Amino acid sequence: MVRILDGNTFVVSDERGDIEPSTTEPTGLFSYDTRFLSSWVLSIDGLRLNALSTYDLQYFEARFFLVPATGTLYIDPKVSVIRERAVGDGFHEELTILSHSDRAADIVVRIDAGCDFADLFEIKDALPKLGTYDTRVADGRLVFSYERETFRRETTISSSAPAVIDERGLVFNVRLEAHGSWTTDISVVTSHVGLGMGATGTKYGRGKRLARPNMEQSLEQWVADAPRLECGWEPLRATYRRSLIDLAALRFSPPIAGGRSLPAAGLPWFMTMFGRDSIFTSIQALPFASELAATTLRVLGDWQGTRLDDFRDEDPGRILHEMRYGEMAAFEERPHTPYYGSVDATPLYVILLDEYERWTGDRALVRELEREARAAIAWIDDYADLMGNGYISYKRRNEQAGLENQSWKDSANSISYSDGRLPGFPRATCELQGYAYDAKVRAARLARLVWKDPAYADRLEAEAADLKRRFNRDFWHTDGGYFVLALDADGSQVDALASNIGLLLWSGIVDVSKAKSIVDHLMGPRLWSGWGVRTLAEGEGRYNPVGYHLGTVWPFDNSFIAWGLRRYGFKAEAARIAAGILDAAELFDGRLPEAFAGYERSQTRYPVRYPTACSPQAWSTGAPLLLLRTMLGLEPIGEHLVVDPAMPASIEHLELLDIPGRWGRIDAIGRGRIDVAGGRMPSTSRRRTSS
Repeated sequence: MVRILDGNTFVVSDERGDIEPSTTEPTGLFSYDTRFLSSWVLSIDGLRLNALSTYDLQYFEARFFLVPATGTLYIDPKVSVIRERAVGDGFHEELTILSHSDRAADIVVRIDAGCDFADLFEIKDALPKLGTYDTRVADGRLVFSYERETFRRETTISSSAPAVIDERGLVFNVRLEAHGSWTTDISVVTSHVGLGMGATGTKYGRGKRLARPNMEQSLEQWVADAPRLECGWEPLRATYRRSLIDLAALRFSPPIAGGRSLPAAGLPWFMTMFGRDSIFTSIQALPFASELAATTLRVLGDWQGTRLDDFRDEDPGRILHEMRYGEMAAFEERPHTPYYGSVDATPLYVILLDEYERWTGDRALVRELEREARAAIAWIDDYADLMGNGYISYKRRNEQAGLENQSWKDSANSISYSDGRLPGFPRATCELQGYAYDAKVRAARLARLVWKDPAYADRLEAEAADLKRRFNRDFWHTDGGYFVLALDADGSQVDALASNIGLLLWSGIVDVSKAKSIVDHLMGPRLWSGWGVRTLAEGEGRYNPVGYHLGTVWPFDNSFIAWGLRRYGFKAEAARIAAGILDAAELFDGRLPEAFAGYERSQTRYPVRYPTACSPQAWSTGAPLLLLRTMLGLEPIGEHLVVDPAMPASIEHLELLDIPGRWGRIDAIGRGRIDVAGGRMPSTSRRRTSS
């Protein structure tokens, strides 16, 4: 399939550029969770076309080179076809037909079009529509519309060349001269009646190829504003550029954002605002595009919970999990209007606010969001402790449609005992406690530095210290030498060994005396695949190398694990994770998918894509950026940026130039000196921790 996107709008077609209903792919033109075009099929004289070549020119643009189908035997075609498509406020398509004959010919060009206006979740769950459709031809345009009470959507199709238009599509009767050509421009415009987003034309037209990714800034300017990368390993340069471009493509401006953008989570299912994903991606991108973090903080603050609402799993102070704009959200047939069913986004919000200030020095935003940050901290104590044991835990209140698991591993079977049994609810996963600890430490810093409330800071630091002490006692598996995945409803240990222990290192909640044992597990054969750390250790009851959270490798997860290893002084191990993930990125043509299989590297010799992985996906796009920061050891300390490189030898040298921050612009340069080849890396790096 060919995917092009611009923020919340995207097109998924086959390699010919055709769109047909599929049981395995959400094919079509989508915007704000609605499919505005479900069928778009080109034919010439009644024949479908075959693809010669397909090119993704930019993230928002594709070109298809086609010839009419001739059966099993190749016959020199008399005509060839070029379709060039650019997505934005619908899509614009330039259709060009070239003659390769010395005789003129009359041909019939037809585009069959159809629209079901399906909600993204209606496609995913094969649900019926409940509204009414209308199709009409008016003023030389084909108009599809759908209405259900106040929910109205419309698709308008027009062409520059004269066409015979009926309710099934457009027909062009073309006189093609000998060795001549014929061209038409076709516009497919989307209209969201009621959202105030009715477009009169597409974002791109003929000759308009200056990419403006969901905001008034060209792609060229976006890339130019980011730090410049110079290195001795060409695949890393390609991966870096791919990450910057995909991050630009995924920028999404929700209606309340005032034209500013934050990262949408991933194509195709999650092209919207996700609290957790947007926060993690904003953290990853801070050294490269800090404005994403500022918008994420403001928008999530605007949507912060204010009441108790069981349908939305909402509490006062809780940070949004997901926002949807489709029909099912409008009629509350799914709790996405908005939905608050994650517990990690709330402490992560405070972590992002502090990290943003440390990097940019923007204390004005910290003062502006003081109420939201304090409300998030209060939520940890007032609403998140469902078991009364001082730990964040979760249990959905919307039993019909809410998320069962409200941590980042949110699939139904992701939290299990070592023997594969599933625990009851509430559940308190280990990394949530790390986030709570880190959020209180960081909020204390902001309270003392910006909010000028030392008493509040003292209280938070005392609470964080107590949480760290209790956590290292209650979650520690004494026999196994690792932190268990969770505590169950009666406080017993859910003893599976999982990648979550790496996120604990990032949070700083791990006692220094336990860190080496954690690292040995992370880099040992059960969790380390050779490409990265698996989500669940080999040998656990539910381990499956192609299970969504049961043994796959997630690039985002590994980028934060590597950062945690650096925090505790395990430089060589962090470099090894960076090398594995970046090697995988090279074999995915620079674009890391949401997840890939956890097979042993020596077994497959290449990373195996997870079957339904989102691509591009925001926090996978951000993973190479955070790995660059980790390898170079970039940490803001006061008004300065500390550079402490620890890089794989395969990279040789690395320069990240003009890094923006509170210091202005600065360069970071490092040389690769760590051998990451071969078997398990010996623990030779110097150990150091910071709190």
